[in-house]
Parts: sequence; structure tokens; C-alpha cells
Amino acid sequence: MRNPNRSNSSSKRTDSISGFTLIELLIVMVIIGLLAAFIVPKLIGRVGESKLTAAKAQIELLSTAIEVYKLDTGKYPSQDTGLQSLNSKPGDVQNWKGPYMKKNKVPKDPWGTEYIYKFPGEHGDYDLFSYGADGTEGGSGENTDQVSWE
Repeated sequence: MRNPNRSNSSSKRTDSISGFTLIELLIVMVIIGLLAAFIVPKLIGRVGESKLTAAKAQIELLSTAIEVYKLDTGKYPSQDTGLQSLNSKPGDVQNWKGPYMKKNKVPKDPWGTEYIYKFPGEHGDYDLFSYGADGTEGGSGENTDQVSWE
């Protein structure tokens, strides 16, 4: 049974719907756009820097593998067999104890290009380098050549 003394105000539903207005949504979108305009270019610049750093690290890793190869075999990989000597034994090499690279794979540079190996080198016993993002000698920024002799 219904209590006649009880008011209906507590059981009434509010007919108003709460939410965001179009102006509020536009303001939020403008703020997000401004933040993106300031932050995204800085992050894109960091991607180039990180690729250069990765290339330097990979060149150091490859150089270490080449030096271990030399310790085992008594000589550096030949120009003909190149960096592939680090993963598969060349026919004319004695005391090869490889593979010298993890996963039997010589990495490509961060731009997807093979590292260049020259033996004998012009700057040392061997030269190992990448031409950077543009794939051509020289350049600045992300196009800077990454080399083993500096």
C-alpha cells in the first residue's frame, strides 16, 4: 500500500540530460591540437637521433664480432666474404668458431641498408660504415655517415 504522507519528489526522475556542449568539445579539440603541434615535431626529431645512436651501437657490435673473428682465425674477414663470414665459415679459414653474431644474422642499419665493409680499410685495418638515411656519402643530421674509425 502506498503511504499517502510520502511525497513524490524523491521518486521523480530528472528530465534534463547532462553532457558536453559543442563549444566545450571544440575547446578540448583545440587544446589537443596545440599540444600535438608542439610535441610531435620534437618527437620526430628524436627518431632521427635514435637511429644515429642505434647505427653507432651496431657498428660497435659488428666491430667487436670482427675482432673476435680475427682472434680466432688470425685474420680479418676478406672483402669477398665480408660480414657474412661472421655467420658462416668461409671455406679457406681455419679455427673459425662462429657464428659471431646472435641469431646468425648481420643486422642492417636502422634505415634498412646493409653496412658497408671494406678490407683492407682506408682508415684502419678495415672500414665499416653506413651512409645514413639518404644512402649517399656525406650529409648532415640524419644523413650523417656513421663510421667505425671515429
